[in-house]
Amino acid sequence: MSGSNIQHPPISAPLRDVTTDRLQLRRFRQGDLDEVAALFAKPEVWRFPYGRGFDRDETATFLKLQLAAWDSCGFGCWVAVARETDRIIGYVGLSVPTFLPEILPAVEVGWRFDPSSWGQGFASEGARAALAEAFTTLGLEEVCSVPQAENRASSRVCERIGMRLERRVVIPADARRGRIEALLYKMKRAEWLALAKS
Repeated sequence: MSGSNIQHPPISAPLRDVTTDRLQLRRFRQGDLDEVAALFAKPEVWRFPYGRGFDRDETATFLKLQLAAWDSCGFGCWVAVARETDRIIGYVGLSVPTFLPEILPAVEVGWRFDPSSWGQGFASEGARAALAEAFTTLGLEEVCSVPQAENRASSRVCERIGMRLERRVVIPADARRGRIEALLYKMKRAEWLALAKS
């Protein structure tokens, strides 16, 4: 587990930065704080699960945790930069779903984007890149995603990228929010390979 106590399956190699048709996907940097804080302040971005935007301190904590995850696990979420504008429009990538201990060790694909970028396929584009890296570079056998049950947009992304719904789960409450009903989606490497060949 790369010397960390975060429960994830072993990986073959660290996650790398990736370029897709419309996105530059790279590790977060400390210098991203101003741009990411402006994005995270929008209540729509964190509607699920918090129902509000982040203040600057919360964003700084998020950034610190992302940098630490990359160092300890060898992977994390990428900041998503729109190639056309060179502007940060969100994040997408791989993380350990520590909020749902019952499924650990596991790796989750997840995303959050600026509301002005919704409905344009950026989440699907970035998530497909993350799955490709998970099953090739990282050498994982399975990846999950755990959108909130009320978050139909994220569930549709899971379905669009070929993940299958396994079951409903309850995410325990924590200090910042109550318990959450969520949907557990999964994809195995063999399923991804079959999709990649089709």
